[in-house]
Amino acid sequence: MVETAAPRRQPLSLSRDLYFRVVLAALTLATIYFLLLGNVAAIMGTLMYLIEGEEHGFSNIPLSVYWAIVTMTTVGFGDLAPATPAGQLLATILMLMGYGIIAVPTGIVTAEITRGSMMASKVSTQSCPACTAQGHDVDAVHCKFCGALL
Repeated sequence: MVETAAPRRQPLSLSRDLYFRVVLAALTLATIYFLLLGNVAAIMGTLMYLIEGEEHGFSNIPLSVYWAIVTMTTVGFGDLAPATPAGQLLATILMLMGYGIIAVPTGIVTAEITRGSMMASKVSTQSCPACTAQGHDVDAVHCKFCGALL
């Protein structure tokens, strides 16, 4: 007795081509996002240097940018801390912005995956004249169930 293999159904996952398109789109958006974060860190670090100054430990702009990155990523080593009320206000704003560092890239990737899977799931409502089956791909020429011309 010869057994024939059942036709394989494609799993409910993204195809390889679609996966790479989604990753590329997400990488593009993530690159823009992280460039924006770098600019925010440079601006906030420079502002902190101007507000706090050398007398409070912010001895140069690169050290102040380091502080801004540590504060935005919510690591907060504690080696530098603002002493003036204006500096503390700036630190508070930067800490609140830091929570978005995790949320925004997650949203970018999720939105791209959703958009990609929506593009992949476009199905025609055209029915087959031979077997009346529906659910064919938009660009289908033959019925995927019986093989008849659509």
